[in-house]
Amino acid sequence: MGLLETPLLKDKVVLVNGGSQGVGAGIVRAAVREGATVVFTGRRAEVGEKLAADTGALFVRADLTDPAQARDSVTRVVTAHGRVDCVVNAAGLTSRGSLLDTTPELFDAHMAINLRAPFFAMQAAVADMTARKAPGTIVNIGSNCAHGGPAHLAAYSAAKAGLAGLTKNAAHAHRWDRIRINGLNIGWTDTEGEDATQRAFHGAGDDWREQAAKAQPMGKLGQVDEIADFVVLLLSDRSGVVTGSVIDWDQTVFGGLD
Repeated sequence: MGLLETPLLKDKVVLVNGGSQGVGAGIVRAAVREGATVVFTGRRAEVGEKLAADTGALFVRADLTDPAQARDSVTRVVTAHGRVDCVVNAAGLTSRGSLLDTTPELFDAHMAINLRAPFFAMQAAVADMTARKAPGTIVNIGSNCAHGGPAHLAAYSAAKAGLAGLTKNAAHAHRWDRIRINGLNIGWTDTEGEDATQRAFHGAGDDWREQAAKAQPMGKLGQVDEIADFVVLLLSDRSGVVTGSVIDWDQTVFGGLD
């Protein structure tokens, strides 16, 4: 059982885009644990099918850089289950590139997965919810780089800043439809993808996690299970009327100075 005796997502149909690994996979596990019927997407069939076997969730292979497939991720949920109640946009690309060395191709890749895919997935989900005159919830997984980010994440920061603005715009537009849309700007998080990134781009050794944790105020990096529990709360009725919030889920206080 999760945060309360009654599962937080009991009888809800939940789509997690980018749910086959990392934070997305943690959200899939948490949503299943909290009573939801879960469908999740990813590009890697072997990884997705293993998670599906472990959790009982349904895996749909999808390339979300294609807007049609982003929309179709919602359509397939509605076809299978008659509706979609909750959507999490967790797919992300973190390839490095500064203002000076980012190519048009890298820039477009960041926009495609970090901004365009959530846009068109939300478009399809909100269309279903409004057609049924039913409430719903959406959570977009952003990044603290939306506040600016390091120099080597120029395109990524631009895309995540766009996602934060889109989250607020969509939440405002559909608050009278009782569709709550929120974002979570996560900070440095311990995932298998981050491990690969640290080794590939920053020459990190086997002890990078321990060294990174020591440099954090809370003595650890962000943890997938903690983020997943927070996302489930935002998806659930227990988060009340909260909409249009882009929450910094991080141990950096932006705007604070030492």
